[in-house]
Amino acid sequence: MTQTGSVAAGRLSDWISLGVLASWVPRDVVDDAVEVTGKGAKRSGGKLPPHVMVYFVMALSLFAEEDYAETWAMLPETLAGWGCWEDPQATVTTGGITQARQRLGHEPVKETFARIARPAVTEDTPGAFTGPWRKMSMDGLEWDIPDSEANAAEFGYPGSKDGARAAFPKARAVTISECASRAPVLAAIGPCTSKGSGEQSLARELYPRLEPGWLLMAGRNFCNWQDWSTAADTGAALLWRVKSDLILLPLEFFPDGSYRSVLVNPKVRGKARAAILEAARAGEDLDPRKHGTSGPSSTRSLTVRAAGKTRSSP
Repeated sequence: MTQTGSVAAGRLSDWISLGVLASWVPRDVVDDAVEVTGKGAKRSGGKLPPHVMVYFVMALSLFAEEDYAETWAMLPETLAGWGCWEDPQATVTTGGITQARQRLGHEPVKETFARIARPAVTEDTPGAFTGPWRKMSMDGLEWDIPDSEANAAEFGYPGSKDGARAAFPKARAVTISECASRAPVLAAIGPCTSKGSGEQSLARELYPRLEPGWLLMAGRNFCNWQDWSTAADTGAALLWRVKSDLILLPLEFFPDGSYRSVLVNPKVRGKARAAILEAARAGEDLDPRKHGTSGPSSTRSLTVRAAGKTRSSP
């Protein structure tokens, strides 16, 4: 790969980062993401085709402290070297880059992530697995974003304790990451101020995409009956902290101090709930129809660790 001009002045680590990016995100995957989201080029022969702008957005994340022009200077030769761009010598301006970025939107970048993000380590990686389960963790985060009209309209300003508006709009995300590599494999991003924008709401976008063989660990903020059921139905194992006011009656104790219990749908009450618990103590099959409960998902079996520790699915 020939290095000329401002590109040659870049750090070796920058070149390596861009090379890894181009090798891990193939051009055909980006093209498919652009096509499926309806963001293809409106005319042929443009200087900044959509797939190049997808790589540019990813490069902006790699070099968050650089501006558009400095990031762009490092990108064309790398993309050409990896076969991701046929016209790296196109002359562009920062205004042209801005317009092309606005035309692209966020949808192709989101779709590219969904197609590429996968667990990275193997069964031989120390600490990657517990028994047959790949260890995964779920967590939420927030960060300030540029104070523009578009960002303010999309994400909003969080309030402060004294009622004053924050200085910057703020975005919220929930990610599911592989513990051994810390690589995010699922993510949902949204505002932090509107109704339904909490971490639980964002996490609900991710539960249907869990995979059998994962052991998903999560904090107590995520645990409730419906979300636990949705996540468990994917075949993934769950290891979630719960709030101290959740009462789980012991049905059978194990030598390590944990015990078997049953999680009952909160809508099931009175005699129907008592019948379920009695049947569970007797070791009976908890068939909702047999015990007079409504719907196919009225109970969930789980193993409980000592108070203050964790509770997990079997």
